[in-house]
Amino acid sequence: MNWHHLEATEVIEVTGSSPDGLSNEKAQLQLAEYGPNELLVKKKKPAWVLFLHQFKDFMILVLIAAAIIAGIAGDLTDTIIIMVIVLLNAVVGFVQEYRAEKAMEALKKIAAFQAQVLRNGKPVTLPSAELVPGDLVLLEAGNVVPADLRFIETFSLKIDESALTGESVPAEKTEQRMKEVDLSLGDRLNMGFKSTLVTNGRAKGIVIATGMQTEIGLIARMLQEDEAATPLQKRMADFGRKLSYIILFICLLLFGIGLLRGEEPLNMLLISISLAVAAIPEALPALITIALAMGAKRLVKVNALIRKLPAVETLGSVTYICSDKTGTLTQNKMKVVQVHGDEQQSMQLENMSMLEIAMALNHDVKEAEDGTMVGDPTELALVDYFIQQHPAQPLQQVLEHLPRVAELPFDSDRKCMTTVHRFQQQFLVISKGAVESITASLQANTDTTSILNEADQWSSDGIRVIAYAFKIVDVLPEPFTYESVETDLIFAGLAGMIDPPREEAKLAIQECKAAGIHVVMITGDHPATASAIAKQIGILTKNDLVMTGKELKAISTEDFDEQVEKIRVYARVSPEQKLNIVKALQRKNHFVSMTGDGVNDAPSLKASNIGVAMGINGTDVSKEASHMILLDDNFATIVKAVKEGRRIYDNIRKFVKYIMTCNGAEIWTLFLAPLIGLPIPLLPIHILWINLVTDGLPGLALASEKEEADIMSRPPRKTNESLFADGIGYHILWVGLLMAGVTLGIQAWAINHSGSHWQTMVFTVLSLAQLGHVLSIRSDRQYLYKQGLFSNLQLLGAVLLTFVLQLGVIYLPFANKIFKTQPLSLNELLICIGVSAIVFHAVEFEKFIKQRLKKKENKR
Repeated sequence: MNWHHLEATEVIEVTGSSPDGLSNEKAQLQLAEYGPNELLVKKKKPAWVLFLHQFKDFMILVLIAAAIIAGIAGDLTDTIIIMVIVLLNAVVGFVQEYRAEKAMEALKKIAAFQAQVLRNGKPVTLPSAELVPGDLVLLEAGNVVPADLRFIETFSLKIDESALTGESVPAEKTEQRMKEVDLSLGDRLNMGFKSTLVTNGRAKGIVIATGMQTEIGLIARMLQEDEAATPLQKRMADFGRKLSYIILFICLLLFGIGLLRGEEPLNMLLISISLAVAAIPEALPALITIALAMGAKRLVKVNALIRKLPAVETLGSVTYICSDKTGTLTQNKMKVVQVHGDEQQSMQLENMSMLEIAMALNHDVKEAEDGTMVGDPTELALVDYFIQQHPAQPLQQVLEHLPRVAELPFDSDRKCMTTVHRFQQQFLVISKGAVESITASLQANTDTTSILNEADQWSSDGIRVIAYAFKIVDVLPEPFTYESVETDLIFAGLAGMIDPPREEAKLAIQECKAAGIHVVMITGDHPATASAIAKQIGILTKNDLVMTGKELKAISTEDFDEQVEKIRVYARVSPEQKLNIVKALQRKNHFVSMTGDGVNDAPSLKASNIGVAMGINGTDVSKEASHMILLDDNFATIVKAVKEGRRIYDNIRKFVKYIMTCNGAEIWTLFLAPLIGLPIPLLPIHILWINLVTDGLPGLALASEKEEADIMSRPPRKTNESLFADGIGYHILWVGLLMAGVTLGIQAWAINHSGSHWQTMVFTVLSLAQLGHVLSIRSDRQYLYKQGLFSNLQLLGAVLLTFVLQLGVIYLPFANKIFKTQPLSLNELLICIGVSAIVFHAVEFEKFIKQRLKKKENKR
């Protein structure tokens, strides 16, 4: 229902209330019908369900099957090792999911307070949860609005709705009916919304909605939608699905070939399972999690707190950053940026202009115990301007010199405030307010046209204009009313103010553009103000579009989808529309980041691919709904996070390339050996060792690789880009085959020359070849000697540690029993090292070929 469009008497009638409020009996009936004034929480999965959920992945099921079959076959060592791996993987996944959303709890927390209402004609204080539609609520400055209200009485009422509407200035409220039916939340001036804050005045209001039916309740309902998958989650899901099909096909093929050759079925089943274990990159989930955690740790040092690990990598994929204006791109602090005073109007008081004296006197700003000024943001800005202009003239001294003796408080109809001050034996009357209100009260011979034109020019630049006028009288009129006092005034001047943009935001937006990222402003503020700020900081350029919430509501989904990539500023939008903007961009295959600090931002923060909340000015709700929190509320920090996200993804691709090449080598080795008449070269425990230790430690150290020089001058990755793009798939294939060829070659040689040691030599060559491989793939094009062996000390340390551990597996007696290995002679070890080095030199030669091909391409 359009409550703002109804008369106050109609609201009382529709809600079944009265000028004395509800009776206790009727309130109880309403409470039974509508329920408590609380936000409902979506039922969460029990912990044990979340834990079992971790075992549904196909690759995990294959490992469990391998463990069971190995146990039945009598190989309990393999069973134990595989199950430990599976459990560790499940625990990591469970911990991540268990730290689920707490946005609903935060929403409930901010709504838990008391409210003063009229029941049976008497004021009583009740828990806000007991409010029902029809209750008559009493409000005063400092109160939080306990439910959605339609005001029936207001007295100089102002409400800070910035957390809900994005409007930076407190809204001036009225009890009058709104003539327009279709109004945004910020323009419904006769209504108050749950969880907003009364900053000035007092009021009476009828409750028209409670709990989940309030505007904040609608936001709470939107928060219960599922989150968008991250690019990494999508790529890994696609990778896992394709890998599963390949594994099944190869295992079945190998099993069938074995049966055709007359092998024992149980033996071939174990061999096929060994192949499956070789194909599954057990270390990959752990490596990705640790790499993301390392990235998150680095980001904390630059004031970006990651709440959900996949968000680290997601930042590297974003193509659009949808940013709230107030407090994010701007300072959320009004500042006087322009003044126009009548130079002829001055008083004999330290040579101050009449405009400056008016700024010093006409306000309700107070000084707190700690010395800070408190009051309405607009008045604070005006007083601050006076203090800056006259540092040697204390404000308090001016107030004492011209003491206030009477006042006419601000009224939303007049849009004006008047104060009266003792001036020698006379009275100084000062009026402050909207330009049209002040000009209507000026002396008849005043050139109001030029004043209005100047004010219009300022407004078109997004500047909020306040006008001042004055007069000096011998006696105060009787009766002391608006009509008798605010007449025949003399124009004193104009003051223009704006919520200024953050300087660092301008540079950050330039960097985003260089990185191929589009920045969009989404705000509840006025279009002129939003456009002016957007132009100043470089978001809005010549061919870009601006759209209001009203226009957005009128446009069809299809037409909006066609225009969404051209729009750079959205003004006066509702929370639901913010969500629609994010979803429209996602329908165009964009990865969207949404920044914000208010309750109204929470649904779009959660629905976006990465939600970024403000840590200082952000509400608890926005923080809980976000993926990342900016601890310094600095938009520029996002650029640093994007850079880190791109670095993380590059490094993830490197160890996917590394691990899958190594696993490919194991698959080819196991698959080709029987086909060329060789015995199965590796045991399942050898494969697990290679996958977890030889792959795991160096792979993890790849996460420490520094970013490439061009990381922020290349466009975002395509949303459908495969993990194997840019030749990684070909690399995995040919290097995997090369490793397998080298390994099978040493197997054939060792069987004829080293007797019982051949399997240990095969195990060692495959392990050491992978270490050479990891040193070489640190860069796709730069040779290792140019990078420097010591430029990544973590990787160098991991390679040395893995080499020592491999020697331990070969030479320690207890390890020989577990891994079924035999000590090698020095010559055998040197042969293994020499043969495995072939892989390193081959990959370095691949870089040489790439460089030659690139030079030829550039010459064309």
